[in-house]
Amino acid sequence: MTNKTTPTQHFSPRAMLAAFGTKVRSLKLFDTVAEHVHINQKTVHHTPIEKLTDAFIAILSGAHGLCEINTRVRADKALQRAFGRTSCAEQSVVQETLDACTAENVRQMERAIDIIFRTHSRAFGHNYEKALHLLDADMTGLPCGAKAESATKGYFSSQGIRTGRQQGRVVAPHYDEVVVDRLFAGHVQLTTALQPLIEATEQTLELTAAQRARTVIRMDAGGGSLDDINWLLQRGYHVHGKDISTKRAEHFALSVVQWHDDPRRQGRQMGWALVKPGQYARDDIRRIALRWRKKNGQRCTASVALDAWACCGVHAVRKAAGADGRPAGSTGGLRTIV
Repeated sequence: MTNKTTPTQHFSPRAMLAAFGTKVRSLKLFDTVAEHVHINQKTVHHTPIEKLTDAFIAILSGAHGLCEINTRVRADKALQRAFGRTSCAEQSVVQETLDACTAENVRQMERAIDIIFRTHSRAFGHNYEKALHLLDADMTGLPCGAKAESATKGYFSSQGIRTGRQQGRVVAPHYDEVVVDRLFAGHVQLTTALQPLIEATEQTLELTAAQRARTVIRMDAGGGSLDDINWLLQRGYHVHGKDISTKRAEHFALSVVQWHDDPRRQGRQMGWALVKPGQYARDDIRRIALRWRKKNGQRCTASVALDAWACCGVHAVRKAAGADGRPAGSTGGLRTIV
């Protein structure tokens, strides 16, 4: 009779991911998830949280769908051990757990992620007295099949009109951290998603009124409507973003008294545009108008809205500020902002 021995060593083609799994275990990230997420499903061999862990490992392994759990995770014993799993649930069982999740479970998961973020994030510990906190809000198109949840036809910058979903994110670029990550239907753009994203950011970062007054929201033209900008200003934020309306940008360009050449881009000019009193929720708003020509000779214009302190280089604007604390209206000041 041949004696069978259990191997004490396991080999994995994803050794770096196994090291990451060891770190995840040491931080006890899924203990926080287990404490706050309660899925109404009975346990036979694997608990719901264990099956969520298997799905998480599959995502990190590069799986395009849960159908790849059996080949990427279940067949890799070393990877399972690294994440504290002694075995892996079958792919259909993991799918049943996800199907059993409700909207309340999603909110529970968001609260758990917020707690994890506050515990380990550098952005959450930002020193607002020392420097302004810069946050970028933007959308990314995620094309997918028509049967996927929330999949609708919409505009995707790289592929035009097609079916998919939109991923909205708020990022802290100084810390290379994603503060908020939300999924929207394919037809939703930043004009609709901006306020929910900022409200979620306030919850995640637990922003007080004083901290909002030291926070810069930077966004592209998708969030540059008057309603969005005034909503942010009323919340106390500093704002830096392009105007969503090309017609309004052309109107602002007509009010520029002196144009300055952009030293970074040949053929582009910029200048301070006049802002009528009462147009914005605060009176410290400044607008920069930009103009340039396309290769076919057509003139293009754009308008950037910002308050007295909001700019791309938060620290540089103070250096270029005048005695009253506003950005200097000189060529040097324009270089700093653009």
